Amino acid sequence: MRRWRGRDTAGPCTGLWAVALLGLLWAVPVNAQDGQPVAEPQVDMAEMMARMREFTAPGEAHTLLERFIGDWDTALQVSMAAGGAASPEQGTATFSWLMEGRWLSHESRGAMMGMPFESFGILGYDRFKKSYVSVFVGTLDTAMLTAEGDMDPGGKALISYGTMDEYLTGEHDKMVKYVWRFVDDDTMVFEIHDLPIGEENTKVVQITYKRRVAAS
Repeated sequence: MRRWRGRDTAGPCTGLWAVALLGLLWAVPVNAQDGQPVAEPQVDMAEMMARMREFTAPGEAHTLLERFIGDWDTALQVSMAAGGAASPEQGTATFSWLMEGRWLSHESRGAMMGMPFESFGILGYDRFKKSYVSVFVGTLDTAMLTAEGDMDPGGKALISYGTMDEYLTGEHDKMVKYVWRFVDDDTMVFEIHDLPIGEENTKVVQITYKRRVAAS
């Protein structure tokens, strides 16, 4: 898959587009009533540039994404309606920087309920939203799933919420919770929770990630 290889900046170059746009908007202010020029607003460019750097440069929240990077063996389990879970189905996954220090890519291959699938996701941190954001697509349907959330106070889990359409039941924009649990440096667990089920036993999918150790 083709990767982004452009130069990564701390933010000002990206923000210059916004500065240019503001310059155009404020170049010739006009009074809405009589069409006469009015006093030009005062702009503190230093403050504006500092604000742009604050919201466009990677920070500590992006550094936490490094825990995902690597090659993983996966075991996917689907919860059964009658209780319990189906036998684990094996797969593989790779996390790497899509854009260095900003956005992760997540590629996986495996099976779900006997059907082979591939998936691709993007995960990052939006400093203006102050939330982790993600998008996910796969070969088992034609939907694009998005989510937004935050780390728990202890940094042991990333909890996000989103919506999905359930074509089997005709439901639209059903609320879903996604949880990444960081067991240790070499183990992660990803959970999908179907919230309309109720307050308990909402987990419908669990994927356990074990870091693949390079052969010596």
